[in-house]
Amino acid sequence: MIQITEAVVLAGGLGTRLRSAVPDLPKCMAPVAGRPFLGYVIDSLRREGVQRFIFSLGYMYEAIEAWLSEAYPTLDYVSVIEAEPLGTGGGIQLALRAAVSEQVLVANGDTLFEVSVADLAEVHARTGAECTLALKPMTDFDRYGVVRIDGAGTVMAFEEKKQYAEGLINGGLYLVNRASLLALGLPEKFSFEKEYLEPSVARRALAGAVQEGYFIDIGLPGDYSRAQTELQPKTLDLAAVDNSWTLFLDRDGVINDEIVGTYVLSWEGFRFSTGVLEAMPLLASSFGRIVLVSNQRGVGRGLMSAADLDRIHTEMRSSIEAVGGRLDAVYFCTEKEERCFFRKPNPGMAVQARAQFPDIDPKKSIMVGNKPSDMRFGRAAGLYTVFVTTTNPGQPFPHPDIDRIYPTLLDFTRDLERAKER
Repeated sequence: MIQITEAVVLAGGLGTRLRSAVPDLPKCMAPVAGRPFLGYVIDSLRREGVQRFIFSLGYMYEAIEAWLSEAYPTLDYVSVIEAEPLGTGGGIQLALRAAVSEQVLVANGDTLFEVSVADLAEVHARTGAECTLALKPMTDFDRYGVVRIDGAGTVMAFEEKKQYAEGLINGGLYLVNRASLLALGLPEKFSFEKEYLEPSVARRALAGAVQEGYFIDIGLPGDYSRAQTELQPKTLDLAAVDNSWTLFLDRDGVINDEIVGTYVLSWEGFRFSTGVLEAMPLLASSFGRIVLVSNQRGVGRGLMSAADLDRIHTEMRSSIEAVGGRLDAVYFCTEKEERCFFRKPNPGMAVQARAQFPDIDPKKSIMVGNKPSDMRFGRAAGLYTVFVTTTNPGQPFPHPDIDRIYPTLLDFTRDLERAKER
């Protein structure tokens, strides 16, 4: 199975149909539930394992780049700038020249389609398609045309916009073979839909993968207004936690005492934080999965060895199991580079956990940590977040990245127990 780790995001649209609602911003920067819509697109793709982004920018590109540098300082990305509007096809083609992978996702910055990239890649590989479209089933609509596919998934026709009782629409998210598309000699400016997709049907070069995930296009004021409600953060209800939920735990400052200014370099220097060994059996009875996610830059800096870290984690897990607790998996990143996808606040360790345990549902998962980077990791991975103030007692709350706040892991556990009893 091919791994898809790179995506182009088209973010150069003028947003003329949204001018009444968002007069002074590119369409992808329209605020939705307290943040630019583009953030939802980025996070959705990262949760599917996309590690590198190419943003195709044009109108007011400076505003987008300024926001990216502030909101996503550890994101691995480059921007390509259209000196003049190139159309959807021209923007894609320009961005693909900056890509490094052979198979690249293409998404629109004003459309959120929560797809399974693995399923999209399976259809793409099985059919040998030049371009595979993510198709969304819809009912009772007239805003979109319909895409017809055969039993193997090959696109057979694009049908015009009219009233449909049901059908598959083009969700505006594609998996493309970079070299094949660039080799076609397409013009500098062109419409991807009209001048590439529609003519390619005759060549049987396209495939379609039906996807049932959440879909919204904010291009019209009515749908933009709907997004404000549908993308509002959900409230963490501890009473709802059961064995279908997953608990993500940071290590230093949550499970063990953090040594401020340095690292726990050996098992001899490891100390469980007060109450942790009391909390872990209770958490084991509440959550179906418990996994640890920890940055361990001490190894990358040469201050300790991989064997030292392995011994710490082996002894730690044995001690937790001895009191009736458990850790189902331990993920760690020793990389020093902040843009490493697997280093928090980037969501790579959550992607690893979901690959190992496909039953993990981000909407039924909680991240507990003691640093702002842990909370940003949780948000990037689509998890609820709990902050423990062991090393940051002055953490402001309420905070957009934090759902609940407690002094220690044991205090969180006790509150969870009380919620289950009510």
